[in-house]
Amino acid sequence: MPTLSPRAEGFAQSARDHAGSLKVAGRVLAVAGVVLPLLMIGALKFTQIEIDALKPIINGTPWLAWLYAVLGEAGASYLLGTVEIITAALFIASPWSARAGVAAGALGTVTFGVTCSTMLALPIWEDGSGGFPWLNATGSFLIKDLALLGISLVVLGESLARLAGAGPISLGEAREFPAEARLSPRSSPL
Repeated sequence: MPTLSPRAEGFAQSARDHAGSLKVAGRVLAVAGVVLPLLMIGALKFTQIEIDALKPIINGTPWLAWLYAVLGEAGASYLLGTVEIITAALFIASPWSARAGVAAGALGTVTFGVTCSTMLALPIWEDGSGGFPWLNATGSFLIKDLALLGISLVVLGESLARLAGAGPISLGEAREFPAEARLSPRSSPL
C-alpha cells in the first residue's frame, strides 16, 4: 500500500475529523427533526382544530376507524397526542439512555409506520395536476413520515446495539457506540 505524502495525510486526517463532526451534527438534527413535529403536533392533538383535522384521516383508514368507536373523536386525538409527546421525550433522552432509545425508536416506528400506512387508504395524488407523482395536501402532509420512520428505525437499531454491549452504558463508557457520537457531560444533543 503506498504511503501518503505529509500534505495528503494531513488532508485525510482533516477529512476524517470533519466527517465525524458532520455525522454528529446530522444525528442531532435528525433527532430534532423527529422531536419537534412530535411535540408540536402532539400538543395540537389537544385542540379542537386538530381533533377536526384528524376526522378524514381516521375515518378514511379502515384500520384506524375503530379508535372513534372505542374512544370518541376527542379521546382518540388525546391518545395520539399523549403517545406523540411521550415518544418525543424518549427521543430526547435516547443519547443518554439506551432503554429510552429503544422505547423511542419502537414507539416512533409504530407511530410513523401507521401514519405512512394511511397513504395506502387515503387519496394522496393531485387529480387536477394529473395524479401520480403530484401529491395533494394530504399526501404532502403524510410523505414526510417516511423520513421520520427511517430515523426512528436508526435510533431503535443504535439503541439495541448499545443494550447488547456488556452492562449499562453511561456517558463515560459508550461501548459499541461510535466515538464521534458520544456525548460528554457538558454537551447536549438538542
